[in-house]
Amino acid sequence: MRKLIALLALPALLFSCKNETAKKSNENSGRKLAILLDNYWGEKMQLFPLEATANGDNRYNDRLTITIAASFRDSLGRFYKKHLDDLSKLDSSALDKNDLTSYRLMKYEIRMGIEGLKYPTHYLPMNQFWSFTIDLPQLGAGSGNQPFKSVRDYDNWLKRLSFFPAWADTAIFNMRRGIATGWVLPKSLVVKMLPQLKAVVVKEDTASIFYGPLKMMPADFSAEDKQRLMMAYTSAIDRIVNPTYSKLYDFFEKEYLPAARATSGVNDLPNGSAYYQYCIRYWTTTDLTPDSIYNTGLREVARIEDEMSKIKDAVGFKGDLPAFFKYLNEDKRFCPFTTEKQVIDSFWGIKRMEDPQLKKLFNDTPKTQFTIRQTESFRAASASAEYNQGSEDGSRPGIFYVPVIDPKKYNCVGMTTLFLHEAIPGHHYQISLQQENKRLPKFRRFIWYGAYGEGWAHYCETLGKELGVYNDPYQYFGHLSDGIHRAIRLVVDIGIHSKGMTREEAIKYMMVHEQITERDATAEIERYMAIPGHALSYKIGQMAISAERKQYEQQLGAKFNIASFHNEVLKDGCVPLNILHEKMVEWAGRQ
Repeated sequence: MRKLIALLALPALLFSCKNETAKKSNENSGRKLAILLDNYWGEKMQLFPLEATANGDNRYNDRLTITIAASFRDSLGRFYKKHLDDLSKLDSSALDKNDLTSYRLMKYEIRMGIEGLKYPTHYLPMNQFWSFTIDLPQLGAGSGNQPFKSVRDYDNWLKRLSFFPAWADTAIFNMRRGIATGWVLPKSLVVKMLPQLKAVVVKEDTASIFYGPLKMMPADFSAEDKQRLMMAYTSAIDRIVNPTYSKLYDFFEKEYLPAARATSGVNDLPNGSAYYQYCIRYWTTTDLTPDSIYNTGLREVARIEDEMSKIKDAVGFKGDLPAFFKYLNEDKRFCPFTTEKQVIDSFWGIKRMEDPQLKKLFNDTPKTQFTIRQTESFRAASASAEYNQGSEDGSRPGIFYVPVIDPKKYNCVGMTTLFLHEAIPGHHYQISLQQENKRLPKFRRFIWYGAYGEGWAHYCETLGKELGVYNDPYQYFGHLSDGIHRAIRLVVDIGIHSKGMTREEAIKYMMVHEQITERDATAEIERYMAIPGHALSYKIGQMAISAERKQYEQQLGAKFNIASFHNEVLKDGCVPLNILHEKMVEWAGRQ
């Protein structure tokens, strides 16, 4: 009998041993992956110290790697290969769900990075929208990512700034290579860069944006340190900032502008079509073809135009949509401001209006503080409203930047939808919750995928009615205007970079189909010319998230909870759209 009992117990014992072995295997693989992720992240922050500073990692605040140098790109390639080799030795089948996602994301990022190095993008180190020459004044102003709290912080910035002339020399060298090989910017973009470079150079040191830290020097600094830093900072403005920006200006005006191209799209660059297909995959995290995206854009433009016509008719406007756009752009009732402060205060008013409703849509809210600032004057003319992430440790708030060139011409129609996207609950919620999530390895707390991040922010624009901020039909029309704006991007981005659409044709198409001035349409189209594929991420991501919501509202019925849905979308941080879909399927199954 005892033998029989022992035999009967044997399968259960074997099963228990198997479970224990599998558990230990999972834990072992998880520990190995954690080490790989930490090593990858630590080395990456050393390679990209500006990114470390932006993330609140202040260990490398005195460093500046010249990421556009050919030698750096070689080092980056070796870095990617080393970590991909390490990943290939890991048994991913033994990982739990969260670790498996980390494994897939790291492999995805490395492979995309390796592929990106095939294209000589370092020959295009600057443009009018994204450029180190635009980032540098923001860092040096004293109100951005670079901390200025201690004497060491002030000295760190001086050391970092000292690398700028070498960066500029490398940029000029690269752009000359670009001229020789056909990798050059369109003339229309170069023209916009000239005033940006010129605006940084000033005759009086105290008028320089780089003088900002001296105006906010902590009172507890010693008199000796204050005097030393005052002299060092004014010397840096005179000997580094002004000469280097002047040198870049002269190069662009006299040498680069005459060699710049008349065409608009990157498909006119050598191997440009292949590069653009890479840009599509990089920004959308999908394998969508240019034609499929273009046709989606055309359908969305038509759909949203129909919705806009309904609003136009509902407010009693007599005329067609272009006439309504003109009315919204030119009637003084839609430009009610006289000062910059009134514009900023109006955005704070939107926040106060939505605050009571946010808890109905979100279980988790960020701990990171939030503020609104006017975009610096030197870059306001070619800047869009944007969000700058807060620091992980909470010392720096998330910042919603608003360019206000002339408050009397600042149109209020699109303000609400803009706030939902760039601020709350858009970028501020998504980025802050991701950074604050200690369950994620650092690698994932700071990762970014355009289709997810911009898609989420664009999706948040659709929450206006639930948040009680679209009661005004003109503000809802502003939401539709932003929606059609993102749909138009699908048409013009593909059109410019894949179908031979000119800059002028793209500007005209945009002005026909949405409420936008020629100046703003021009800035938008030139932005897409400078960053191919980026504009696609918004609508592609939003449509994916909205489709998930629609599916599960129908499938789950009364069991669907919007706050739970939002929590699931956000809790794992940025992921490619295929991984988002997989985890939403699992979430629905648990409901």
